[in-house]
Amino acid sequence: MAPLLLLQFFFLIIFPCQISAHQTAKTYIVRVDTSSKPSVFPTHYHWYTAQFTEPTSILHVYDTVFHGFSAVLTPSQAASVIQHPSVLAAFEDRRRHLHTTRSPQFLGLRNQHGLWSESDYGSDVIIGVFDTGVWPERRSFSDLNLGPVPKRWRGTCETGVKFSIKNCNRKIIGARFFSKGHEAGASGFGGINETIEFKSPRDADGHGTHTASTAAGRHAFRASMEGYAPGIAKGVAPKARLAVYKVCWKDAGCFDSDILAAFDAAANDGVDIISISIGGSDGISSPYYLDPIAIGAYGAVSRGIFVSASAGNEGPSGLSVTNLAPWITTVGAGTIDRNFPAEVILGDGRKFTGVSLYAGEPLKGKMYPLIYPGKSGGLSASLCMENSLDPNSVRGKIVICDRGSSPRTAKGLVVKKAGGVGMILANGVTNGEGLVGDAHLIPACAVGSAAGDEIKAYLASNSTASATINFGGTEIGVKPAPVVASFSGRGPNGLNPEILKPDLIAPGVNILAAWTEAVGPTGLDSDTRKTEFNILSGTSMACPHVSGAAALLKSAHPDWSPAAIRSAMMTTASLIDNSMNPMIDESSKKPATPYDYGAGHLNLDLAMDPGLVYDLTDNDYVSFLCAIEYGPKTIQVITRSQVSCPMRKPLLENLNYPSITALFPTRLTGVSSKTFFRMVTNVGESNAVYRVRVEPPKGVKVSVKPERLVFSETTRRLGYYVTITVDSRNLVLDDSGAVFGSLSWVDGKHVVRSPIVVTQSDPL
Repeated sequence: MAPLLLLQFFFLIIFPCQISAHQTAKTYIVRVDTSSKPSVFPTHYHWYTAQFTEPTSILHVYDTVFHGFSAVLTPSQAASVIQHPSVLAAFEDRRRHLHTTRSPQFLGLRNQHGLWSESDYGSDVIIGVFDTGVWPERRSFSDLNLGPVPKRWRGTCETGVKFSIKNCNRKIIGARFFSKGHEAGASGFGGINETIEFKSPRDADGHGTHTASTAAGRHAFRASMEGYAPGIAKGVAPKARLAVYKVCWKDAGCFDSDILAAFDAAANDGVDIISISIGGSDGISSPYYLDPIAIGAYGAVSRGIFVSASAGNEGPSGLSVTNLAPWITTVGAGTIDRNFPAEVILGDGRKFTGVSLYAGEPLKGKMYPLIYPGKSGGLSASLCMENSLDPNSVRGKIVICDRGSSPRTAKGLVVKKAGGVGMILANGVTNGEGLVGDAHLIPACAVGSAAGDEIKAYLASNSTASATINFGGTEIGVKPAPVVASFSGRGPNGLNPEILKPDLIAPGVNILAAWTEAVGPTGLDSDTRKTEFNILSGTSMACPHVSGAAALLKSAHPDWSPAAIRSAMMTTASLIDNSMNPMIDESSKKPATPYDYGAGHLNLDLAMDPGLVYDLTDNDYVSFLCAIEYGPKTIQVITRSQVSCPMRKPLLENLNYPSITALFPTRLTGVSSKTFFRMVTNVGESNAVYRVRVEPPKGVKVSVKPERLVFSETTRRLGYYVTITVDSRNLVLDDSGAVFGSLSWVDGKHVVRSPIVVTQSDPL
């Protein structure tokens, strides 16, 4: 967690213990109470440079979603800045990481009816993508037959290395890049490495091109990745406009100070949706007032901008979900009904199914000797790390490599350099049976941990063990799907377990989308292949599906708030897979729970007409921040405006969220109950009558008052109370430490469903 430097009158000042007088300067983000600017200064910039630091130190001035500046300061300068009575908070800049064509159809989208036709494919909605930039020449970004740029657009097309004004069009209507935080050399990164990067919005990494085209790529016929996943590639909202904000740099991550500057710019530019497939890298969620993604997102949402963020790829362990603020829509990943099967065939005839996107010369059934370097060579050899393999023992063999610690495709390159002819990439216990396809540079197949153990056992008991690998191309109509991806970030919410996160899941495994020309499909330096499309997996890929979906919903319902759009997606989300069974968890093969998928899997056709929505305003979020006992000054860091919490502390349970989580103390004895208040807004037929339907969690009693909601022309909003009662003698929590149920409002046409989570936890 970032060391925090906070105003001594309101907060404890905590300096990192290693600070000393001779320490080098670092970048700090400083939150200033701008209302206290002396009138003698014409602008905030003049004030900051006169009273806080010299002009050359300032990187960004923030004036929209955040008020303050970022600057390179020595520890003594930082200590001086935080003594200033106008400074509310200061925190060190941190580096973040990316959460790295059938999917729109798999969401229930079809041409000419339902959401795509009713919203004109989201043609006037502007999606801001915070990522690694864009490769604008790709067909996915054509502006053919698009109308003029929306008049309300206030953004710009920044030029730079290999990016001119002509690279923007009626599709990519704006492009900016943010490098000052990165160039300031936080965490030892000095400047931009122009041998591998473009100092412009052009994408040297590929990730940004992929996410932008997933959200809003145009129809591209005859699309594939080296023959895999052939067909038409298209984004979820093909006519939506794109605004590209390059905040991440190849091999160097994304700095908080630059991300915050992008939020500021995007809010001023006039975007409707922000898609951010970025998160913390340490598995620890900072409190909201120290998290620039949470702060920037609050400023955006308060202006009516929908913000979707990825849930992180640290699953399947619990508490791994990131981007937890209740104003952010947090997206986990599921599989789609398409796979890229490969098969390992052992010398004894046994066959093990895995996946691969290898497109080179096949092995043609020839058997090769097997070797597992981890048997005698220690951990780095078992993982096939750089320089860990002995060419004399590997040459001419198929090598078993354990997954983890280095990129999956990099392991294949290590094997290739050592003279190996192929690779079997074996999952460990952590990844279980969760597999993703990779465009390997040598014949390679990824297998689950059970298959990996069996193949290793065969080798251990057979001195002449041999194997070959066959490649099966593209398989569609795979069942079951969706399945919760093993890597997808899981609940419970580590900051406020009373708010269920993730909110929902969307397609995030083996997703085909546009790719950069700057690197090959593996992203490895030695991969010289060029491909128009690439197939990637991660919650990074799931997030832009929800961003595109939000664009379609915003286009069809321009008056809906960000909370209403999220509510529509959550309350209509699907819980069953294409074999009509409850969704399962890829890592355990057991039924998944709301800790895995939130409210369920995105179902766009139903989200178009949800019946009722759970809306939220700035005041609701302020009440939430008061409920978690943030003081007025801390809240002001997030909200920008001064607030005062009521004398009677608001109840966290009453945030009008589309899910309900009841926390009871761990030392619970006897009967205990909690009551929640929720308010629904009718967005369907005006005279609808809804009745409640409850599926109580096992051993839990749930009562709802009233049991009927009667709407009319004049009554569009109605409230209800939910009382959850547990008896310690009957409450048996499952493996995840909770029990799950649901509450639905039903009118004969709509089912407005909210997950219920009951768990035991003691406040920190």
